[in-house]
Amino acid sequence: MFGFRPSPPGGRSRMRAARALFMTHGAERTPEGRSLQLLREWLSPSQRAQFAAKGYFEVVGGESGRRYRIHVGAVTNVCEIDERGRPKAGLCFLPIGNLPIGDVMLAQKIALECRESGALAVARRFVPNGFSFRQARPLG
Repeated sequence: MFGFRPSPPGGRSRMRAARALFMTHGAERTPEGRSLQLLREWLSPSQRAQFAAKGYFEVVGGESGRRYRIHVGAVTNVCEIDERGRPKAGLCFLPIGNLPIGDVMLAQKIALECRESGALAVARRFVPNGFSFRQARPLG
């Protein structure tokens, strides 16, 4: 039979450290990692901190001043939020093409900040629920 033995002391923490090192440096060499790096560069310091801590960031519409929250993802990941910070309406819009998540989220951010009416014109609306916008694993 197979013999199992406990991990040596500190073995699991070394494993976690190696995994974290790959997530921060090795993953940046993939298209997905590069797209998330580009997204982080375009975020303001407060948006970057919010993205790192909560897995989403908020933007203000360039025309109406309404607040939107962009969650990690490519579809059904944008919601308009009310003055109390609760999801009010879900929005689904994305650029054409098979793009990494970071590029999609950056396009959504730019569209809402610079051409809000155009983004809303093509967006499909849906009723947000707890499942749609549950907290994602922070990627920032």
